[in-house]
Amino acid sequence: MSYSTTNNDASEIPKIKGLRMTKQRAEVYRVLMGHTDHPTANEVYDHARKNMDGISLATVYNCLEVLVDHGAVKQVNFDREPSRYCPNLVDHGHFHDQTTGVIHDVPLKPGVKLSDFLDLPAGCEIRDMEITLRGTLSHQISH
Repeated sequence: MSYSTTNNDASEIPKIKGLRMTKQRAEVYRVLMGHTDHPTANEVYDHARKNMDGISLATVYNCLEVLVDHGAVKQVNFDREPSRYCPNLVDHGHFHDQTTGVIHDVPLKPGVKLSDFLDLPAGCEIRDMEITLRGTLSHQISH
């Protein structure tokens, strides 16, 4: 989905069960869908206020919390850095380039199961997964 600060098409915003999509929540969601580089709340705020005059940082934090609670986006944390937000709901990991600070989504290979490379306890049921890899890239990857 592409993002435009001038596009206010309500059809782009999904219906999320149990969530009333306010104008502020819709704007925060649009920002996240258009900025898949895992922005922080402050970065979301900077983008949202360009299109929604008067939105506050507190409102952005509240919107992000609600969107995370309803499973519309994921909150990801890297060490002691501010939380970041990821609109990619497909199971994936993250690669944190420690030289540039850029965070890249790392898709899982089709057909690979966690038990193929992790020695999981017998009978465990995985409900959530966070895989974070840290290192450096020898070349730049474009988004």
